[in-house]
Amino acid sequence: MFELTPWKPARELSTLRREMDRLFEDFLGEKGTFLPEAGSWVPAVDVSETDDNILVKAELPGMESKDIDVSVQGDILVIKGEKKEEKESKEENFHRIERRRGTFARSIRIPVPVDPDNITAQYDKGVLTVTLPKKEENKAKQIEVK
Repeated sequence: MFELTPWKPARELSTLRREMDRLFEDFLGEKGTFLPEAGSWVPAVDVSETDDNILVKAELPGMESKDIDVSVQGDILVIKGEKKEEKESKEENFHRIERRRGTFARSIRIPVPVDPDNITAQYDKGVLTVTLPKKEENKAKQIEVK
């Protein structure tokens, strides 16, 4: 007759993962080289908070400030832009092109109400810094304990 063996789901999932890794390695040629489709990219963003401001820093290397659009719609900060394609030289034969170019848009929810009339944006050395001043009623207030 048939012998019953216990089913071990962890072993099955491990086998499935190894097979999927092998499939992607075969398809892409190397481990970890899967990139978004050409013409799209997403810049890295850091969001931090001080007593007075919300700070948003976005990495936008190789761009010019005229190609970046910053706006606020309610409690959403929107950063859009386009990284232009460089002119390719006829003498160059590319083996790999990984630098991202094309359009992007990032929408970031602002965690507290801010003063939209005093928002500033500065672009320096490939980093866009957007300073969003908090509204007075949302600033931290120190209360003296007596």
